Amino acid sequence: MTLKDKVLELRTTPHVSAGHSVDLIMRNVVWALLPAAAFGVYAFGLAGAVTLIAAVLSCVLTEHLFCKFSGRPTTVGDASAIITGLLYGMTLPPGLPVWMTVMGGVIAIGLGKSLFGGLGYNAFNPALVGRAVLQAAFPVAMTTWYPSMAAERFTSFASSTWTLPFAAPKYLDAVSSATPLAAWKFDHQLAQASDLMWGMTTGSTGETSAVLLLVGGVYLAARNMLNWRIPVTIFVTVAVLTQALYFVDSAAYPPPQFMLLSGGLMLGAVYMATDMVASPMTSLGVVLYGILVATLTVVIRLWGGMPEGVMYALLLGNAVAPHIDSLCRPKVYGLRPGRAR
Repeated sequence: MTLKDKVLELRTTPHVSAGHSVDLIMRNVVWALLPAAAFGVYAFGLAGAVTLIAAVLSCVLTEHLFCKFSGRPTTVGDASAIITGLLYGMTLPPGLPVWMTVMGGVIAIGLGKSLFGGLGYNAFNPALVGRAVLQAAFPVAMTTWYPSMAAERFTSFASSTWTLPFAAPKYLDAVSSATPLAAWKFDHQLAQASDLMWGMTTGSTGETSAVLLLVGGVYLAARNMLNWRIPVTIFVTVAVLTQALYFVDSAAYPPPQFMLLSGGLMLGAVYMATDMVASPMTSLGVVLYGILVATLTVVIRLWGGMPEGVMYALLLGNAVAPHIDSLCRPKVYGLRPGRAR
């Protein structure tokens, strides 16, 4: 090779030799969520299956229609709408009327994602936006729970599933306010840690099995498809705060393992708090973000009017994430304070 054949290439940062495409990341997140979603179907039967299917289909169809009406190519193929549908459906109580599930799916994609400009521009996690609207509009339906592992769960639908739109659902086979968090908050009854770990409790369709949710998160972290610092910070902060309170008064406050394994903390910390768009990007920022989300969760659970606070904590965390990044912006190398760029 002669000197003329040698080419020196000059490129600017970042120097990325290889990386994961958006489609690949989204599909891996779907695979990571499937075990917990499948367990939700096993635990709640037809009620859980219908809720998840309606959530996913409504999100995917809404995404396609929004793209079509705006004259853009459909983005359904990147699997982001499937993830939104899965996460959204997994946060819903099994047996929620199908029309409510569909309504929330339309809101999740339309209001939480498309209104901001689509994938990569959403300020809030779209799945949480859909659930928050349903929580505000239909508080009774969103806090009515069906028991897990019921003998007839695969032979009959929940009584409220096929309720007509805007008609009052009939809860003939539901147990109202019977989640572990509600049982502790209102009756001071603690669920067994083993039941919480394996998912043998009442709750939302896909949030009960802490083990399966954590396994999926470890898989994504190992493949560098989520920032592990966020869930670790949330778990450590929740554990430290609740251990301190439990040490002060064990009769008034639950132990840390209960707070970590119950409710939607595992699902929210691993899969929603790590939203690449709605979470901070700086190293210090993700730690502050995790501390904020964890602290708000503990405060709402212990002293708020509702037994669960993960959803509101995450939405508030999403709202301040850009400001956290601004405060934690690293200094430009070689730039002196007060000197123009």
